[in-house]
Amino acid sequence: MAPVASKNMWLRRQQCPCGDWKCYVTYEGDAEETSIVSKIVKTESLQSQDMVAPYVGMVFKTDDDAFEYYGNFARKNGFSIRKERSRLSPQLGIYKHDFVCYRSGFAPARKKLSGEHHRDRKSVRCGCDAKMYLSKEVIDGVSQWFVVQFSNVHNHELLEDDQVCLLPAYRKINEADQERILLLSKAGFPIHRIVKVLELEKGIQGGQLPFLERDVRNFVQNRKKVVQENDALLNEKRENDTMEFLEACKATKEADQDFVYDFTVDQNDKVENIAWSYGVAVNSYALFGDVVYFDTTYRSITYDMLFGAWFGIDNNGQPIFFGCVLLQDETLRSFAWAIQTLIRFMKGRCPQTILSDLDPRLRDAITSELPSTRHVTSIWNILPKVSSWFSLQLGSQYADFKSEFDALYRLESTEDFELRWNQMVSVFGLGSDKHIALLYSLRTSWVLSYVRVHFLARMATTAYSKSVDAFLKGIFGVQSCLRGFFEQVGIAANLQNERHQEMQCQYMHMKTCLPIEEHSRQILTPFAFNALQQELIVSMQYAASEMANGSYLVRHFRKIDGESLVIWIPEDEQIHCSCKEFESSGILCRHALRVFIDKNYFQLPEKYFLSRWRRESSLMFYDDHSVHDKDDEWFQEFQSLTETLFAESSITKERFDYIRRELTKELTRLLNEVRDMPENDGAPMDFTLTPTD
Repeated sequence: MAPVASKNMWLRRQQCPCGDWKCYVTYEGDAEETSIVSKIVKTESLQSQDMVAPYVGMVFKTDDDAFEYYGNFARKNGFSIRKERSRLSPQLGIYKHDFVCYRSGFAPARKKLSGEHHRDRKSVRCGCDAKMYLSKEVIDGVSQWFVVQFSNVHNHELLEDDQVCLLPAYRKINEADQERILLLSKAGFPIHRIVKVLELEKGIQGGQLPFLERDVRNFVQNRKKVVQENDALLNEKRENDTMEFLEACKATKEADQDFVYDFTVDQNDKVENIAWSYGVAVNSYALFGDVVYFDTTYRSITYDMLFGAWFGIDNNGQPIFFGCVLLQDETLRSFAWAIQTLIRFMKGRCPQTILSDLDPRLRDAITSELPSTRHVTSIWNILPKVSSWFSLQLGSQYADFKSEFDALYRLESTEDFELRWNQMVSVFGLGSDKHIALLYSLRTSWVLSYVRVHFLARMATTAYSKSVDAFLKGIFGVQSCLRGFFEQVGIAANLQNERHQEMQCQYMHMKTCLPIEEHSRQILTPFAFNALQQELIVSMQYAASEMANGSYLVRHFRKIDGESLVIWIPEDEQIHCSCKEFESSGILCRHALRVFIDKNYFQLPEKYFLSRWRRESSLMFYDDHSVHDKDDEWFQEFQSLTETLFAESSITKERFDYIRRELTKELTRLLNEVRDMPENDGAPMDFTLTPTD
């Protein structure tokens, strides 16, 4: 079944509360806004409970505005309206409109043919004379509609609020509900169950939807007929747009050899899946591809394709775009192809850790294609499901359940988690709940006490999730065809790269005056330094007690958290903390820093400054050919001068401001001079630069 047309090409994907993984979408629409012009009556004013009754001489900008106004007035007063008749002239087009009460006039008598049986339905029309007549006038070239006749006298009883909503004119199925109904119908849900799912999603009692079960049935039947008629046209548009998309990929490849793309075709030689990435993304992956997040939040209703995007995190803590895919379906085969293609784009480098949502087919694909990669389910993908799964079921108990669930997620000990999880399940009576069973079976992939042993590079945070969401909304906020969408992705990726460069120029304040802090400031990026600095500050509130075996017990002076065991191996200057913060983020924890301070360390060992958090990571240049001449004198000299400049400028704010001001001016001058030089002097040069260790 083809999808219904929508204002939004891309829709957010979210699991249905019924638990069926097929029903995976909810929708967000855009509101159209209008403005009030002089005496023109606009729809914003309709929100007032004290509506002004139409009157002779009332002016509207369009006849649609007038009909909407009268319709809202009618609903608030217990009746509905319909369009009775219009009059047309060659000069003005439609120049008169008659709007009447739904019970105006009388039903024409039906002629019954012999032998035929018809239901003897009683007509609601009773000759009511309530009406509003309009006439169009053109004043100074502007068309306006005037009320020329109005009557609010009815010869029938007006309805109460809980009755008027059941009139056919007001039993409207909005666009979002239409999409949901079609999706559930496509998944095989019967009509009565579709109605029940909608009520559950909206958190309302049975019978409180703004439409009836028979309206849903009629809508589905009518839509199926329309879809069958339009399927051929829609499929043709999809094929044409897809071919244009591939032409755009081909043209981009010709202009930029670093651009990569691939696609698959089905047995009918039609495009199934498409993946693409950019040279800057491939280079970034070489630096920051240790942890990857695969987002599958959005799906196109126009092209019936799932959009998947690969992200990492750079040394400034910002999301970094690695590539994306358009998948025809959400099968194990399609997800496996997406993973294979990413690894091929990235020259065979597999991430240490990959984050994704709970989709079982995606989980199976990751297990199959990345057997040595740790799989973590991001908590921001779990929390919305927790709400949809348990909020209605637990009712007033849900707030207490959510509080306990959050506390369990943050526990440091797996033993404590196991004990308290069983207690929580018992207290809230969830022993037989399938969603609780699912979460427990996957606990090693999402609970902090289990996943903190995996390197996550501070990606499993709410701040990172919001940054990714902002990037995606920037892509999907623009309405376009498939080719326009491809171009929008490229623009967003370039803007993100520019922001990465801007993040390097931040002054970092000293807060503790410790030599460790001063030394770290010269090495780490602002993001990593701020994280380490915060741990340094808090470490002052902890005491370290040395044990007989040379290890340390580190505890807060107020005992606000439990003890942490820090193992110190002096021969190799190795330090390990039971909190596993360094293993998870690559930033030393407060407990380990407390021990280093007590041991009078003025500088942290180099091994505890990971290359991904160092400033020089932003100064490395890569090309597609990987290894070339690592002893290039010009590059070595450039890198040395740049590192020294950054280190010296970070000592004081005065130095930092001076360097930032003067360097910007000087680089701009050099860039303008270079651009004025001839582009080709007949002597080809190879400026290929490669990473340094």
